[in-house]
Amino acid sequence: MLTMTEVSSLTGRLLIATPKLADPNFDRAVVLLLDHDRQGTLGVVLNRPTTVDVGDVLEPWAALAGTPAVVFQGGPVSLDSALGLAVVPGEPAAGGETGVLGWRRVHGAIGLVDLEAPPELLAAELGSLRIFAGYAGWGPGQLERELVDGAWYVVESEPGDVSAPDPERLWRSVLRRQLSELAMVATYPDDPTLN
Repeated sequence: MLTMTEVSSLTGRLLIATPKLADPNFDRAVVLLLDHDRQGTLGVVLNRPTTVDVGDVLEPWAALAGTPAVVFQGGPVSLDSALGLAVVPGEPAAGGETGVLGWRRVHGAIGLVDLEAPPELLAAELGSLRIFAGYAGWGPGQLERELVDGAWYVVESEPGDVSAPDPERLWRSVLRRQLSELAMVATYPDDPTLN
């Protein structure tokens, strides 16, 4: 079982769905963990683009959205809510803050955008922006049980993961960059019964 130190350290990391994960909501999902503590876990699925343009639902933010400029399905929970993630390049000031109004650091250069703020507050600072409908959530201890069951790989995130231009390939590309046996999992066939 994971210790509380290990539990706390998962914020900002990626969960990569293992081939044995049976939940269709997370088939080959790449989830960025935004918060992980004793109360539970919150993240967004980075590789589920929808066909809905950002301009159709959050027109003021459309010009700042990365490519593809569509809303992503962040997970199966609260699909009627929107969450913005953005990368703000550069090093944080002393104390870890950037001083960017309307943006709160989650991990490294990745942070949450206040979608109620005027977009022009952030326009000059953002390196990329993604809008997510919904999120992935786990209750206290639930994710830890799934990790023990082998449902997820936990790997380090990179700022470019949030704005990957080809999100459908993110599962394979994140696995491929691992310096371990996980790189081989990237070759796992979509349908192993056809092998």
